[in-house]
Parts: sequence; C-alpha cells; structure tokens
Amino acid sequence: MNAKKIALVTGGSRGLGKDMAINLAKRGLDVIITYNSNTQAASETVSLIENEGRKGFAIQLDVRNVKSFADFASDLIQQLQNRFKTTHFDFLINNAGFGHNGSVTDTTEEAFDDLYNVHLKGVYFLTQKLLDLINDGGGIVNISSGLARFSFPGYSAYASMKGAIEVYTRYLAKELGARKIKANTIAPGAINTDFNKERFDAAPQVVDMIASLTALGRIGESEDIGSIVAFLCTEDAAWINGQRIEASGGMFV
Repeated sequence: MNAKKIALVTGGSRGLGKDMAINLAKRGLDVIITYNSNTQAASETVSLIENEGRKGFAIQLDVRNVKSFADFASDLIQQLQNRFKTTHFDFLINNAGFGHNGSVTDTTEEAFDDLYNVHLKGVYFLTQKLLDLINDGGGIVNISSGLARFSFPGYSAYASMKGAIEVYTRYLAKELGARKIKANTIAPGAINTDFNKERFDAAPQVVDMIASLTALGRIGESEDIGSIVAFLCTEDAAWINGQRIEASGGMFV
C-alpha cells in the first residue's frame, strides 16, 4: 500500500506534470509540486490533488537556478514537518522543462545553455541536493523523450539533454541500489499538451503526420504518461529499476 507516501513532482502545475500529480493522488500518494511562476495554475493542481482525498501543496522553484536549491531543500523540510510531521519523502519525479526547436546550424549558445541548465544540470544537482531527503526504498523518475531514440530535425540540443538524462538515470539506479532506491526514465513521444501547443496550432498537419508514424494511430495525451509515472511509484513496480520506458504509442517501431 502507498498510504502516507509522498511524491515530489517538479513542474507539476501544468501539462504532463499536472497529470502526473493527479494520477499519483489517485494511487493514494500525497503530492508536492513545484512551479516556476504560475501561482494560479499551481493552486488549481493542488486543489485537484485534494479532490482525490490526498494532501498537496506547491513550492516555487526555478530548476535552472542551482544556487537556490539549498534554500528550496530547507523550505521543503519545513513544509514536510508542518504538513506531514516528517522530514522525508518517497518519490522524486524530475519533470520540469521546456521545448526548443532549432536546427544544428541555428541553435544558439544561449538556447543550448538554457536547455542544459533546466534539463540536465538542474536535474542532476536538484537530485543530488534532495537525495538525503528521499526515504530508503523510494524512487526517482526522470522524464526523457522519444527524441532520444528517434530523430526529427530541429531537436538536436533538446534530445541531447534527454539522452544524457537516460545515462544519468542508470547511474542513479546503480549507486542508490544499496538504499533500495529505484531510478527509471520515462520517454514520452509527441504529446498534445501546452508544451507542443504552439507548434501543433501553427502546423496542424504535423499532428496527422505524427499519428501516421505511430502504431496506435494518434498522438499522445497527458493521461497517457501520468498513469505510468504513478505506476512506477507503487509496489507493483518494485522490481523495475534502471530502465528506459518509452511511452510513444509505438512511434517508428
């Protein structure tokens, strides 16, 4: 049973992170989310968590600002003490991120650095900072992308960060095994969220093209991913460790 277990989802106020948080609550976990700037969206997600009968709260965090992680950890400990009478949690889901479309020749150093700071450096050092707060027997879920396996022009920098996260996750699984902490990666395919909204709205034919390349004949929705994250945070997934799980509906199979 997962009663009284606690999950932390970065970037949990919208998109995939929001659906992850709701699905975790449905599985019986209390859920902490982080948000960068949208306080209203964060509050709405917390309300949805509470509607499932679980405790939830939100903490502001900019995952590109590594120097803020010590203060974030201190704030998290205080909130855990006040709300749950504990200083630890069970599952860390590194989800926060943003997309970028630029060819190899057009991607700027600034864009590359921003992707690096959020998708790789931020994940690496936030996880490092929070390891002592994760209960033995808990777990880490890192979000990668189908683009780390298959290639679309314009995503070289983004996909490179996600490829690095997949390697990092395997090392987490190896090094944290003594504490029985599992680490896995989920790699979504093309998902119909606000993450891709601008691209899909500008070129609706892209949706049809992606569907035609997918065995199940459609693009993904948020709920296709959140339920998998929640599953990995249950005892049903206790023997899954160090794995890359692609959830793309069978793109390019």
